[in-house]
Amino acid sequence: MAAIAIAQVASITAAVSAPPQNHDGALAAWYRSLKAPNGSGCCDFADCRSTESRISATGYEAMIDNKWVAVPRERVLTQTSSPTGRAVVCYQPGTQIIYCFVRPPES
Repeated sequence: MAAIAIAQVASITAAVSAPPQNHDGALAAWYRSLKAPNGSGCCDFADCRSTESRISATGYEAMIDNKWVAVPRERVLTQTSSPTGRAVVCYQPGTQIIYCFVRPPES
């Protein structure tokens, strides 16, 4: 019984931690190098995605799961440029907890 429960948890974790469809494996090292303003890691390409973004009256918002989500100011990486040409958001899938946000290139 315990073995079945462990196998189910492992399969759920693998599904949630999978890289996004059409991810660029060449960027995996860049994703792993991202550090939150407090110095903690932002995770890796399994948690990070290129996304649409916009600036609101309160700061950045990122499109996550087809919803605009406010990005906490302390999660915005100001010293990092996105090599994707778009904003990048690293978050916990299913919860919209944002670890890091890389602003889109300025136009």
